[in-house]
Amino acid sequence: MIWTNDPTRLMLVASLAMSYALVCLAPYLRARRKHLAAQRAKAEAAANPGWIVAYASQTGNAEELAGQTLATLRLAGIPAQLSELSALQAEDLQRAERILFLVSTYGEGDAPDGAAAFAGRLMTTGLALPQLHYAVLALGDRAYAQFCGFGRALDAWLQEQGAQSLFPRVEVNRSSAEAIGAWRQQLSHLAGTSDAPDWGAPAFAPWRLAARVLLNPGSAGAPVYHLELEPQDGLLPAWESGDLVQAAAPSDPERAREYSIASIPADGRVHLLVRLHTHADGSHGAASGWLTQQAEVGQAVQLRLRQHRRFRLEDNLQRPLILIGNGSGIAGLRGHLKARAAAGRARNWLLFGERNAAHDYHYRDELATWQLHGKLEKLDMVFSRDQPQRRYVQDRLAEQADEVRAWIAAGAAIYVCGSLDGMAAGVDAALAAALGREALDQLAAAGRYRRDVY
Repeated sequence: MIWTNDPTRLMLVASLAMSYALVCLAPYLRARRKHLAAQRAKAEAAANPGWIVAYASQTGNAEELAGQTLATLRLAGIPAQLSELSALQAEDLQRAERILFLVSTYGEGDAPDGAAAFAGRLMTTGLALPQLHYAVLALGDRAYAQFCGFGRALDAWLQEQGAQSLFPRVEVNRSSAEAIGAWRQQLSHLAGTSDAPDWGAPAFAPWRLAARVLLNPGSAGAPVYHLELEPQDGLLPAWESGDLVQAAAPSDPERAREYSIASIPADGRVHLLVRLHTHADGSHGAASGWLTQQAEVGQAVQLRLRQHRRFRLEDNLQRPLILIGNGSGIAGLRGHLKARAAAGRARNWLLFGERNAAHDYHYRDELATWQLHGKLEKLDMVFSRDQPQRRYVQDRLAEQADEVRAWIAAGAAIYVCGSLDGMAAGVDAALAAALGREALDQLAAAGRYRRDVY
């Protein structure tokens, strides 16, 4: 009775209750304000979309340049939004007045994964776009006959729909600084500013070659080496599984070679898997020859790390994973398996192909350990030359169609790493046969079908 009749204590209790309610309510109010602000921004963007910077990337170069393009426009006060090409719908193109397209080419003239849905959905039909002004930055490699094939096809299709080019298509051969500079100059004219952000790639830094081991002695294929490198300054940079490094050979520093990182930062070193390339005249590839034959252990190698967002785990870290590849492609998949093991994610299925089990079973002991400790639920190794009839990883995948469907139904994501010729196309066909082409395209659009092929 004393407690309930004491006004001071009643006021204290009421004050504490109100304070507690406010503490509980504050996160909700912040989330509510954030939600309402996002809705307003979305409505404003729909009413006045400004410029669109659309990219289609296979290894991340086009996406990186798109981000730099977006920053230049925003610096000039121009409202702009960034979008992967496959996310654009017909109404987006018909509503927009200006779109800048930055697109790579996959293989011999095909659309990269980030544009496949767009190409199949829109570029096979007519779409009146007389209001649209656009520009195309096409990335490619002159080693292919269909140099910048998809960029050229996109440019031609846009013209056929009545869209008007802001300036001639800019074509980039292997990240040519001169061509990228031409795009930047045109962009500065459009934006009315010369105070653009620095577009230079990060500088190469010296890394010490700490270890090198031949993995396939006696193999019928070219030698494959496991390399370990550490920064000379001792400061290990951050990266995620799926990312790449660029290595510059002293004989050709202008043409850096990209390799998948086969380790995670917790390993303390960057691990690479490098296959020695030999030309018809017997000479070695500039980068592979330098890394595997010429550089001495302990010597400095010029490297820089590069994000490869299209092959990172990101939202798929929590999902079951189907990892498919061949040859030196085990590097990128090994990085993911290491990241998954470190995160305690055990639902992993690896399907991998090489020549002979006796010589080409890369990281055999490590894979066996992961299996033993429940970190690798399912393992299918396919060795093409261990039986009279050649068998490849896509053949094993086709035989496992029911299992593939079950994993996808359970929410799995698919990652493919390895050779563009043969394996990548064969795996894609086997997956399409198992799941249906439309379903596979939907997985790609949702980020659940990702490829790093070369």
